[in-house]
Parts: sequence; C-alpha cells; structure tokens
Amino acid sequence: MGKKVTVVGAGFYGSTTAQRLAEYDIFDTVVLTDIIDGKPAGLALDMNQSRPIEGFETKVVGVTTGPNGEGYEAIEGSDVVVVTAGLPRKPGMSRMDLLEVNAKIVRQVAENIAKYAPNAVVIVVSNPVDEMTALAQIATQFPKNRVFGQAGVLDTARFTNSIAETLGVPVKSVKALTLGSHGDTMVPVPSRCTVDGKPLSDLLPAEKIEELVVRTRNGGAEVVALLKTGSAYYAPSAAAARMAKAVVEDSGEVMPVCAWVDGEYGISGVYLGVEAELGAQGIKKVVEDKLTDTELAGLKEAAEAVRAKQADVASL
Repeated sequence: MGKKVTVVGAGFYGSTTAQRLAEYDIFDTVVLTDIIDGKPAGLALDMNQSRPIEGFETKVVGVTTGPNGEGYEAIEGSDVVVVTAGLPRKPGMSRMDLLEVNAKIVRQVAENIAKYAPNAVVIVVSNPVDEMTALAQIATQFPKNRVFGQAGVLDTARFTNSIAETLGVPVKSVKALTLGSHGDTMVPVPSRCTVDGKPLSDLLPAEKIEELVVRTRNGGAEVVALLKTGSAYYAPSAAAARMAKAVVEDSGEVMPVCAWVDGEYGISGVYLGVEAELGAQGIKKVVEDKLTDTELAGLKEAAEAVRAKQADVASL
C-alpha cells in the first residue's frame, strides 16, 4: 500500500505544506482540502504540473469540503492528517484571540478525520496550537499518542536561525531547543544550545542570550507585523512536513512537539511542548532531558497556563 497524507486547509500554510510533502516523493498521494470551492483542485493541478520539472511522482489531489462533511471521503486511508484549518493572526492579535473561532473549525475537522481516516496520525498546526491539539484529541477520541501539535520544531528553528545570524555561523553548526507552549509561556532552552559543540553561554553574554530568547518567543508576531496580512508559512510548513515525514518513515527521530505529557518532568495530564520520539503511531515516547532549575520552572509554568486553557476547550 502506498502512503497517503492529507493536509486540511489550503491557505498559504496548508498549500506550502502540501507542496513540501509532495516534493519529498515518499507518498503516493497528497490530499489537499479546503472549504473554498475549486481552490484546492486548482492548487493541486498547479503542483502536479510541477512534477516533470522537479522530478517527483507523488500525486496531489485537491478536494472542496462542505459544511456537513461532504468531500471528506477523499481522505480515507490517510496515514497522516495535518490540520492547518482556521484563521491566521492579524497584526496586534495574540494566538489566544483565535481560540473560539478556530475551535469550531478544528472540532468539525477532527470529527470528520475520525469518521473517514480512523487510523491516521493527526498533526495539528492551527492556532492556538496547544489548545487546538487538546481539542482535536477530544473530538477524534484517538489515543493521545496519535494526536500531537507542531510548534517546537518551528520555534527551535527560529531560535537556531537567530543564534546563527548573531554569531555569523552556518545554521547547521547550531543546536538549539525550545519547549513549553507556543505563545507567551514558550521556554527556549539556552542550557541545551551549542555552536560546533561549544555551549552557547561560552560564546554570548547572558543578556544577549536573553535577547535571542525574547525574539524567539515573539518570532511569529515579528513576521505578522512585517507581513501585515496573514502570518508565517514557509518555516511553519517546513516544520509540519518534517514531522509528517518522520511519522510515515517510522524514523524514531526526536523532535520538540506538542505532546501529551504524563509524568515527565513532574508534569501530568496536559498537552505541552516537549521532545518526543516520532514514529508510525505518532508519539513513541516523550524524551526527558536535563534542564536547569529556571528552565524546568518555566516548563511547569507553561504547563499550568496551557492546562487552564485546555480545560476551557473541551466545551467549545
């Protein structure tokens, strides 16, 4: 059986994710869905016409879905479903401002995934992602390991890029990490950052590192403010596509993701940004590593902030 992946939502984020997944050439089919009539089919046709140029065989299928689940039969048999549906941020908006409007959309999408792709692994990217991941799990009723969110890979990439630019080194020489929530209680982890194997703290003064931490935390808002319409999608789609790839290849790769935490770091019963091993069933296991006392306190604070909001989500 060939592999199949669905991307729900054909905005900039969704369509770019679909393109990246198709260009990997590891799937038979990429399905792209949207509620705007004809848009996903048009984008799919355009992507398929790029196949002879870029040299990949994956077929992209675009499907318009209706308010009562029409069209969702196209996602049947998907190994992975990436949920990008929802409204993006506008300048001055926090991710939390999107909570209620996106909750309705994500709940409906999740119910259709459960109906038509009951064995899929679900990767949620709709904002606010920590809350929408919890909602998707509640609405699908899938095992918690099969529903997780994208945030840490993106936030880590933003942190990495800022460090590389500040020091004038290649990005591949930088190892960085970001945990916690995708928002105000994000926890960049300087103690785990190295450049060519040297601790970041040996290369930059504490106040400069703190500046980079703050910039990482505000990374999305910085892009939103410059774009003025819509939000980031090149880096976010790269992150979501890599996560889907790790699942389909059952790679066991460790990535920072929004996963269900049950006892790790002394935190239980919440979806939170932590490192996890990814595979065919989604989250194989949460990986606990050393944090400083300050970083651990930040992670626990993030857990409580997210926990309060995730409790509200169940009723949306």
